[in-house]
Amino acid sequence: EVQLVDSGGGLVQAGGSLRLSCVGSGRSLDDYAIAWFRQVPGKEREGVSAISGRDGSTYYADFVKDRFTISRDNAKNTAYLQMNSLRFEDTATYYCAAAEVDGGTAWATRVLYDFWGQGTQVTVSS
Repeated sequence: EVQLVDSGGGLVQAGGSLRLSCVGSGRSLDDYAIAWFRQVPGKEREGVSAISGRDGSTYYADFVKDRFTISRDNAKNTAYLQMNSLRFEDTATYYCAAAEVDGGTAWATRVLYDFWGQGTQVTVSS
């Protein structure tokens, strides 16, 4: 069983930056695909970015390309989401997730993910 704890959210002005962290415990995350999703009330949870456990390939939703960067530090059993040039519309609760199966280009498919963090709130003021 994998437990994920995500953190790093907060209140930031538009144009600012935040770095989210996702720390795993219970098992090594080395072979897991890790993804970040986000959700606002009344809307479905949507994929933001993912990183493969197999070859380190990274994937991004179009709305965060060139602004967000996903990375992982297997020695720390941790994944990160560096968010730059934040916009008001990035306001959401962000969740990290881990999947044993690497989804590749289908990375944003929620049912692929076996374990989820509890969420961390990101609020961007305009």
